[in-house]
Amino acid sequence: MTNENSGARSKLEYVGFWARVGASLIDTLLLLVVLVPLSYILFGTYATTGLKDILINWIIPVVIVIVLWVKYGATPGKMAMGAKIVDATTGKEPTTKQFLIRYAGYFVSLIPLGVGIFWVAFDRKKQGWHDKMANTVVIRPAGKEAVNFQDTAPVMQPNDIRS
Repeated sequence: MTNENSGARSKLEYVGFWARVGASLIDTLLLLVVLVPLSYILFGTYATTGLKDILINWIIPVVIVIVLWVKYGATPGKMAMGAKIVDATTGKEPTTKQFLIRYAGYFVSLIPLGVGIFWVAFDRKKQGWHDKMANTVVIRPAGKEAVNFQDTAPVMQPNDIRS
């Protein structure tokens, strides 16, 4: 079935495992650049325990990542690669609920020796378990393999991803 969006769809590709590993490394380094000095400013040390540890290592990263996903559809690592997280069915922006499920899904994906993360390398849509749980995919402009969404409503254009 052809519609006015088919041209835009053929210029998008699913982002694979190694590109997403690269994005994660960028994000991890940026989080450390923020969290280490913040910890020293607030607590005089990075090695914290108890509530301080929970705040610095768990709560702040969750808030930062979710805010970035909601506002930009990506973290800086994904943005550097021109990638964006979208709803797997429609290609539109995911809901905040989907982003929360996706974040929680990281933990589920890591529990069995990281199999849910490595799943990206073998899945046709390059979805990890966290993506499957939240019904999301990570896409970017390209053309290697066309992305096909079920909904015929206008989808994000490749230029929308870079913003």
